[in-house]
Amino acid sequence: MADHVLSSNVLQSGAPLTEDDFLRDRQRFFSNFTRFAVGTTAFLVILLILLAVFLL
Repeated sequence: MADHVLSSNVLQSGAPLTEDDFLRDRQRFFSNFTRFAVGTTAFLVILLILLAVFLL
């Protein structure tokens, strides 16, 4: 009984089931994180440049 509950929880959790799925999920996470980090950094650099232009 406990084995059945455990296996159904794993299937419902959305966790990658195969090694390829795991690697694909990890690459997608890294890609999204990199996009977020680059976008945030670019926004902050532009904001600092605009602050320097308007304040100096």
